Amino acid sequence: MFLGTHTPRLDDKGRLFLPAKYREELSGGLVITKGQERCLYVFPMAEFQRITEALRAAPVTERTVRAYGRVFFASASDEIPDKQGRITIPPPLRKYAGLTRDCTVIGANTRLEIWDSGAWDSYLEQEEQAFADISEEVLPGIL
Repeated sequence: MFLGTHTPRLDDKGRLFLPAKYREELSGGLVITKGQERCLYVFPMAEFQRITEALRAAPVTERTVRAYGRVFFASASDEIPDKQGRITIPPPLRKYAGLTRDCTVIGANTRLEIWDSGAWDSYLEQEEQAFADISEEVLPGIL
């Protein structure tokens, strides 16, 4: 499970340090791909394979399934962190997420998300009240 908020910087070569607490779990490989709201999703290889199987089972006759799968897989990049725990984010993914220097990496349960820090701050400002308002809808009787 991935939790927390971290603020690494992207270096001039497009590399980013993974949060230290997750380096061992991700050391065997990971997949970076486009996420929603212009962030990047980072999946451990096993989780990406689980998602791949779920999408494989979805009906390819559904236009939305085909469209989602095309973007999801076409933008995916498999990476192995270097010995210092850095990953290289390919230029097209950096452009998609607007990553320049200051980044925010958030834990999102089964994945990490990489955001431009300014975009994350704006997103959080817009969504924090909605988070408070919808907790009963999303988790009825739990919280």
